[in-house]
Amino acid sequence: MTAPAVGRVLGVDLGSVRIGLALSDPTRTVASPLSVLRRAKNDHAADHRAILEIAREHEVTTIVVGLPLSLSGGKGPAARAAVIEIAELTAAADATAGAAISVLAHDERLTTVSAERSLTEAGVRGKNRTAVVDKVAAAIMLQSWLESPRA
Repeated sequence: MTAPAVGRVLGVDLGSVRIGLALSDPTRTVASPLSVLRRAKNDHAADHRAILEIAREHEVTTIVVGLPLSLSGGKGPAARAAVIEIAELTAAADATAGAAISVLAHDERLTTVSAERSLTEAGVRGKNRTAVVDKVAAAIMLQSWLESPRA
């Protein structure tokens, strides 16, 4: 039997303009929206440094990045770009944190749709909605990962 996983998990929803972040509780039971990072212009390395700094600040041991698969489960352009960025983030984590932070991908199909629906039901509109939709989508994706069976 393997030892239970320990440490908080950071959920990351990669967007072209913003990156949504969510954080688990220490028991890895509940995901909560954390923040939204504005993308650095054409500088993924700066984005990754910011993500890793937040991970260190919250004593994160695992980063779960949403993989935007198509409804059929295939990898379209967005998923292929995410795979490349996940590899870059993994390399940055390995270079700065060693084996202390692992980076994983998780299917994020329909998380933004679910986040939009939740915000509509809560009556959140306009600029308030734009400010939170990415971190809510990250929390939905992270909660899905927390509830999924993992080997």
